Amino acid sequence: MAKLLYITAHPHDHSKSFSMAVGQAFIDAYKDAHPQDEIKHLDLYNMQIPHIDADVFSGWGKLREGSEFTALSGGEQAKIARLNELVDEFVAGDKYVFVSPMWNFSYPPIVKAYIDAICVAGKTFKYTAEGPVGLLPDKAAIHIQASGGIYSEGPAMGMESGHRHLKSIMSFLGVTDFKGLFCEGMAAMADKAEQIKAKAIEEAKQAAKTFGHSKVNA
Repeated sequence: MAKLLYITAHPHDHSKSFSMAVGQAFIDAYKDAHPQDEIKHLDLYNMQIPHIDADVFSGWGKLREGSEFTALSGGEQAKIARLNELVDEFVAGDKYVFVSPMWNFSYPPIVKAYIDAICVAGKTFKYTAEGPVGLLPDKAAIHIQASGGIYSEGPAMGMESGHRHLKSIMSFLGVTDFKGLFCEGMAAMADKAEQIKAKAIEEAKQAAKTFGHSKVNA
């Protein structure tokens, strides 16, 4: 049995969001194909995700200097404890499904906050004499992204940074089995928006069947 984290970053649900609609189709198909697996939905917009701020830096500094956790201030304790929960939850997962829209050529800011929470030395990567090494080599991830224009190919491809950054982060953490599934062009070709959505949903259903295998074709 594998544990899948379904990580969504949109304030709307599948009835209003293209990315969420494709993500919902993926997860429904995954449930049918892998009924034995555990699935946990992480709705980033409805989670407490501390930002790396002065409290966090101060608390980390005290811990590095040998202070007990109980010696930290209440704010420091709460934020660091929550960050530890988030990274431990991520490490415990076997497969990751990220769902997000493309906003201003990237992902919503809540995704960056989550990435900051899971990139932790000693838990998801480590430093070595040869450079950093990811500690999650046996995991698999897919990113479902929706955008009004077309950015996965063509002249605007270089403008997109959300998916490319997430790919870099997953590689940094050792997750080399990383795929992208794009629902794009709905604003540029408004008359074909529903067709584009339907096509992406079918691609998602097919990708879900073999997600986590080396031959996933998303």
